[in-house]
Order: sequence, then C-alpha cells, then structure tokens
Amino acid sequence: MILALMEPSGLIEQGGPLVWGLLGLAFIGSVCVVERMFFFHQARINVSDLLVGLAHHVRRKAFAEALHEAARAPGPVARVAHAALLRYYLGRADLRDIVQEAGQLEVPRIEKNIRAILGVALLAPLVGMLGTMLGMLETFQKVSEQGGFNSPTELTTGVFMALITSVLGLTVAVPMYLFYLYFLGRAKRLVHRIERAGIEMVHLIADAREEVEFAPFRGEVMAEHSSGKATQKHAK
Repeated sequence: MILALMEPSGLIEQGGPLVWGLLGLAFIGSVCVVERMFFFHQARINVSDLLVGLAHHVRRKAFAEALHEAARAPGPVARVAHAALLRYYLGRADLRDIVQEAGQLEVPRIEKNIRAILGVALLAPLVGMLGTMLGMLETFQKVSEQGGFNSPTELTTGVFMALITSVLGLTVAVPMYLFYLYFLGRAKRLVHRIERAGIEMVHLIADAREEVEFAPFRGEVMAEHSSGKATQKHAK
C-alpha cells in the first residue's frame, strides 16, 4: 500500500486536489533554481584577473582598450567596471557615485527569483498541513456518519490520505530552503565583489589621471633641483 501511495498516480489519487498545488509549487521552485544556477554560472569571473588587466590598460591611458575588455567580460562585476570607465574623466567623488549607482542597479538582477524560492519553501509545508487537516476532518466526518469503521484498514487508509500532503509538502520545502540559503550566500559574495571592483576602479582611474596632472609639476621640481646643483658647481 505504501509503494502504491509513492507512485505519482497514487499521490494524486490519495492526496486530493492540494497535491496539484504542491506539484505546481515544486515546478515553480525548480524553474527558479535552474534560472539562478544559470545566472550565477554566467556571472562567475575572477575579479582579481579582471582588475589586473584593466589596471594595465588604465595606467597606459588606454581607456578604449580597457572599455573593450570590460565589455567582453561577463557578469555584473564587469558591467560596474565598464560604467566607471565610460566616465573616466569625472572626479573621484563623482566616479564613486557612478559605481555605487551601477552596483545598485545590479542588485535586483542578483536577487531575482531568490525570494520566490523562499516563498515556495515556506508555502509548501503550510499547504501540506492544510491537506492533513482536511484529510483528518474528512476522516472524522466519516466516523461520525457511519458510527465507526468496519475494519482497521479503513482507518489506516484515512490516516495515509491525511498525511500524504504533509510528506509531499516537506519533500518540496526542504530542498527549496537549502537552495535559498545557497543562492543567498552566492548573492552576498557577488555583491561584495561588485563593491570591491567599484572601489578599485575609482582608485585606478583617479590615480592615473592625477599622475598625469602632477607629472609636469614633478618635472619642474626635478629641473629646478638640477639647475640648483649646476649653480653650486659653477660657484665652486
């Protein structure tokens, strides 16, 4: 009897209409899980290698090459770096605002469908419990109408009918909650990488521009220092 209940046809027949609701929740959760796996797989990138490559171009003032490399790289980290490189002529404070806004725009994409997975994990056991209560209510209603059961088998069947939705609800909820915790951790790590890349890009661009601005002043200082030494030699 237990094996018959574990078959799909047995689940639907014995569990009642709420089994369809649980199967629908399982389908929605599975679609969200697959979508998030595909997203995080595409967003996977070595941030250190990306920053090293972009820093090489920025120090050479090759901003067009840096833009091209950032555009080729996948994921939100590269998009934030690309947004900073597009406005490399702005000041340090303005660049900081640019990368902060670009990072905020990436957060909804990173958190997409994660709440839906949590919703499935929370709703599935509640729907299962509702099915259990309805099954028990139907069982006791039959007891009151018939004045008792003719055999213990009828009671066992009623209990199985009541509990099957709870078992199915927990079967859906447990893996969905584990997937929620997994994706939540990956989302937080990705947001941290975005913040790190944004800060690094602001410093790289601003430092490269300031180096150009102060280069003439550094040359004048060195020239004056050399002329002073030459004057001292002539005086001797």
